[in-house]
Amino acid sequence: VDVFTRKEYRDILLNSLGFCQEAKGLLVHGWCVMSNHAHLLASSKIFDLSGTLRDFKKFTSKKIIEAIIKSEHESRKEWMLEIFKRAGNENSRNNDYQFWRQDNQPKECYSPPFTVQKLNYIHNNPVEAGIVDKPEEYLYSSARDYHHQNNCGLLKIAFI
Repeated sequence: VDVFTRKEYRDILLNSLGFCQEAKGLLVHGWCVMSNHAHLLASSKIFDLSGTLRDFKKFTSKKIIEAIIKSEHESRKEWMLEIFKRAGNENSRNNDYQFWRQDNQPKECYSPPFTVQKLNYIHNNPVEAGIVDKPEEYLYSSARDYHHQNNCGLLKIAFI
């Protein structure tokens, strides 16, 4: 579902990542938010990364669903909620709406070349989708941070 076409929902996602950086020691090495999914290259300096991601997904799921329900301007409200409800009914561990997919598709970055490959893949998503010509032109990505070699983007980056 193309939820992240709306700034309101992207902001929930980014604010939640920022909270995890400040409160849970999440290190964001690379990221990109597309219309219907997000990519994250991350590690943790304090807590277990899988636990932090679990909490992040639970919190953002709840907040985004609430925002959709409360929105007076969301023309896709019924359609999106029906999809999330149907997905929730198919998950025995869920009582209501299912926003995120169950699998994170995690990849362990076992070497510097593999890590750079994954970072380039993340940054090239908007280019491959035809949204921008160059990765650093996309606002909702860490590509601009890497291009300028500073934290000029929307999230603080722990450069690799």
